[in-house]
Amino acid sequence: MPKLSKPNNPFAVPIKNYFEILTTTLKLGTTSFGGPIAHIGYFHEEYVRKRKWIDESAFADLLALCQFLPGPASSKLGIGIGMLRAGVWGGLISWLGFTLPSALALFFFAFFLQGHDIGSAGLVHGLKIVAVAIVSQAILGMGKNLTPDRTRMSIAVAAMTVVLLWKAAMGQVVVIVAAGLLGPILYGKAGNAGDLHFHPRVNRTFGAVCVVSFFLLLALLPALRHLTSNHWVVILDSFYRSGSLVFGGGHVVLPLLAKEVIPTGWISNEHFLAGYAAAQAVPGPLFTFATYLGAMMDGMRGAVLATVSIFLPGYLLIAGALPFWDILRRNSVLQASLTCINAAVVGILLAALYNPIWTTAISSPLDFVLAVLLFVMLVFWKLPPWIIVAAGAFGGAIISAVV
Repeated sequence: MPKLSKPNNPFAVPIKNYFEILTTTLKLGTTSFGGPIAHIGYFHEEYVRKRKWIDESAFADLLALCQFLPGPASSKLGIGIGMLRAGVWGGLISWLGFTLPSALALFFFAFFLQGHDIGSAGLVHGLKIVAVAIVSQAILGMGKNLTPDRTRMSIAVAAMTVVLLWKAAMGQVVVIVAAGLLGPILYGKAGNAGDLHFHPRVNRTFGAVCVVSFFLLLALLPALRHLTSNHWVVILDSFYRSGSLVFGGGHVVLPLLAKEVIPTGWISNEHFLAGYAAAQAVPGPLFTFATYLGAMMDGMRGAVLATVSIFLPGYLLIAGALPFWDILRRNSVLQASLTCINAAVVGILLAALYNPIWTTAISSPLDFVLAVLLFVMLVFWKLPPWIIVAAGAFGGAIISAVV
C-alpha cells in the first residue's frame, strides 16, 4: 500500500530564512537612523519593495497592529515581519538583529561616561539641551496626529496637569487607564474593517500563552518586587512595566523611565538626559536607551537585563495579537479606548518636557538660544539627528567655557 504524503506544514521554515532575517536586520539596525517614523520607511523599502517578503496590503495591516499595541512600533513591526517570514524564532532573530547595533553603541557610551567622570562637563550639558529639541519635535508631530480636535487636546492637557501636579509613582498609569475608560464614551463608533491581508505563522495557542504571560508578568512582578526587594527583580519590574505602557511612540518611554530610575537614585538627571540624547544619534530602536541605563546602573548584567525587560512586552504582545488581529481590529471599544490613550500620552510627554528635561537643561539665556537653534535645525532644516546631537554637544562645551 503506497504511503500517503504528509500535508505541507504552514509553520515549517527553511533554515536559510533565519539567516536571511539575521543579515537583513543587522544591516537595518546599523543604517536605520532617524527614529521610529524613519524606520518604517526603511522597512518598507527593504521588505516590501526590495525583498518582497510581504506586499503593500500586508505591510499596512501589520503596521496598523503595531500602532494599536503598546510598545515600540518599529521594533514590533520588525518582529512581526520576522514572524510572518519564519515564525516565532524569526521574530526573535529579527528583534536581535535590529536591536544589537544600537544596544552595543549605547553600552559603550555608558562605559565612556563612567570611565571619564564627565557628569558636569559641557558635553553632557549640551546633550541635555539636545533632549529639549528632540522631545519638542516629538510632541509637535504626535500632537498633530493624535490630538487633532478640541476633545483630544483637552485630554492631553488634563493628562499633563495630573502628571505634573500629582507626584505619585502610579500617576501615569492612572492617567492611561482613565483615558482608556473615557474612550468608549467619547469615541464609541468605529468604521468597518476590511479583509485581513496576511496569514500569521503563529498559532492561536501560542498567541494566547503570550497574551496571558504579558498580563501575568505585569501583575506579578510588582508584587514580587514588594515581597523580595531583590535588586534584579526591581530592575526587571521597572523596565518591563515601562515597556508595557508606551502608547503613541517610543519617545513616551522617557517619562516612564525617568519615574523609575531617577527618584531611586540609580542614575542622575544629567546622565539620564545625556543618554537619551545619545540614543538619538545611533541607528535602530530608541528603546535601547534602556541598555545605556542598565549599563550605568550595573554594567553588562544590568544592560542585558534592562534591554530584554523593556522589549519583552512588545514581543509577547505582537506574538499574542497576530493570530487574533482580525478580531481585535473590528472591536470599536478597543479602538475608541486607544484614541483617548494616545491623546493622554501626548500630555504625559508634554509634562516630561517640562520636568525633568526643561528644568534640568535650561538654566540661562544661552541654553535657551541653543535649544531653539537645535529645534530649528531638526524641524525646519530637516538635518539628521546625529548632526543635532553633535551640534548640541559642541554648543554645550562652548557654553560651559563661556560661563
